[in-house]
Amino acid sequence: MPVTQLKISDNEHRRRCQRLIAHLHAEGLDGIVLFDSDYILYYTGFRFIPTERPIAFVLNKRGSTALFVPRLELEHAGMNALVDEVDFYLEYPDDPHPMHVLGKTLERMGMTGRRLGADSDGYPWILGYRGPLLSEVANAAVTPVRAFVEDEMAVKSPAELALLRESCRWANLAHTLLQRYTVVGATETEVSQRASSEATRAMLDAIGPIYRGQSTFSAGAEAGYRGQIGRNAAIPHALANNMTFQKGDVLVTGATAPVWGYVSELERTMIIGQPSDEQHRFFDHMLALQETAFQAMAPGKPCAAVDRAVREYFDKHDLMPYWKHHVGHCIGLRYHEGPFLDRGDTTEMKPGMVFTVEPGLYVPGLGGFRHSDTVVITSDGIEILTYYPRDLASLTLPA
Repeated sequence: MPVTQLKISDNEHRRRCQRLIAHLHAEGLDGIVLFDSDYILYYTGFRFIPTERPIAFVLNKRGSTALFVPRLELEHAGMNALVDEVDFYLEYPDDPHPMHVLGKTLERMGMTGRRLGADSDGYPWILGYRGPLLSEVANAAVTPVRAFVEDEMAVKSPAELALLRESCRWANLAHTLLQRYTVVGATETEVSQRASSEATRAMLDAIGPIYRGQSTFSAGAEAGYRGQIGRNAAIPHALANNMTFQKGDVLVTGATAPVWGYVSELERTMIIGQPSDEQHRFFDHMLALQETAFQAMAPGKPCAAVDRAVREYFDKHDLMPYWKHHVGHCIGLRYHEGPFLDRGDTTEMKPGMVFTVEPGLYVPGLGGFRHSDTVVITSDGIEILTYYPRDLASLTLPA
């Protein structure tokens, strides 16, 4: 990847489409239609905000590609999507329905009355959308291809890993500022906004000319607490509530930065003031759990083995009352991708897969204890891409 380029190249997008074409032929399909916005970004480089207006990526067995969009996305798609052509309809809802217009596109590409692959049989029913099935408008049998696409996305290329490393770099800065500005009496809102804003400005000063977030949720680096403050830290997926920091609080953080659509995950447990014996004990167990997970990760091993090793530690130390979720998940274009580090997922870990590693302990009345690091499977083990300090001394804040 040239230093002047911070994105996935057109050639890589084409190679992805070539593998999709090979899958199409192997399955005896006459074409593939994808509606998922992340899948469309993965194959065409086009990021958009999904709404009730259907958008689809279309690929036929000859390798011809088209993007089907509403009129309001026509110029946007034409400038950014790596496809042979862009077809459009006027609006949703409209007469005829956009899905029937898509049927005309499929007919022109030789894909009606045949066997199609798709991520879903029609556009998903989001934001009030309703409409006919893909199988109806194409008069075709529809075969699911979502599993193939997910497997492709799970193994990252060198270019994808470069974007994830860049994400880790700016997440690290955002978290550094978050820790610096967190003081007793401040609120999570002011601290999170200040840290995120300053980290984003620094990132744009450094790489602005070649930076694109390609994200529907964020315009830059960000760090915050998501309400996991004090006793609320025991709720893994709490919501921000403008809470005020107090001495003795356990804090669970989160930081990331979208880089051409790719996101990393950095989370740390911090404590305001001298930790109590109980806080110290659970923090140490949390670190040991994460180390257990790291040691269980290797190419060729099933994802389930990592969760089993972690749960054995939980059982050995009578910690299961404080267990609430699996060890981690893949990450890349989405915060949560498969496979998952869970005993119910037997997928083999392969070089290039990138996981979050985040076993947590959640103690009612005390708080939550969770670090999360972004980790890539290598040919002989793992590489931890995030590099923020993990020890308690570094994460104890003055009161």
